[in-house]
Amino acid sequence: MTNGNSNGQGAPRRRVLVIEDEPDIARGLRDALEFEQFDVSTSSHGREGIKVLRERGADLVILDLMLPDINGFTVCEEIRQSHPVVPIIMLTARSQETDKIRGLEVGADDYVTKPFSIGELIARINAIFRRLYRSVSDDAIQIGQATIFPRRHELVRNRKTVTLSFYEVEILRLLHERAGEPVSREEILEKIWGVSGYGSSRSVDNFVVKLRKKIEVDASSPRHIVTIYGTGYKLLA
Repeated sequence: MTNGNSNGQGAPRRRVLVIEDEPDIARGLRDALEFEQFDVSTSSHGREGIKVLRERGADLVILDLMLPDINGFTVCEEIRQSHPVVPIIMLTARSQETDKIRGLEVGADDYVTKPFSIGELIARINAIFRRLYRSVSDDAIQIGQATIFPRRHELVRNRKTVTLSFYEVEILRLLHERAGEPVSREEILEKIWGVSGYGSSRSVDNFVVKLRKKIEVDASSPRHIVTIYGTGYKLLA
């Protein structure tokens, strides 16, 4: 495990934990992130990465799916138990849609398929931090029977509170700001993921599926987050 150092000037650098067992990839990520003035820690094993996060914390985690001790799905689930809000970007050499969906289901906020562009990954990370650290009101958003508290990343429905991931909150905020208007998948990807023309719009669709399960009375027949076929989604609050 190696650790980046604080620059000692101005505000502390944002901390990124990289859990990746391929030395060349880990080294390349560390160098690129440190060049962008992030404070970087790296770990080659899942258990070690979880321990580092619990002991030292991080503002964002980059997590490889295939690790020598435990797989990334398990690591992601354990991270979510202790750090329900920290953004997690999963790296995978697999291109199967089922793996990507499972990654989102266990708590990943985004996924990048190897080989990937360092520039695109940095753009996504910067987009996360721009939105994560801006001033955010915690004014409640009411959608049907669900009440969303954006700053706390919480949704309350039927007296049950669930934690929302970074991207779930951001998608809801965007749709709420544009309530009653169709919002295209491409606009959602550009404004929230921070990368225009980002590969597959399935990322948006997968997050909407998760949100419907938390908000709608019947997720299979949504009344609030409705699909505009050929375009994207519209919120009927």
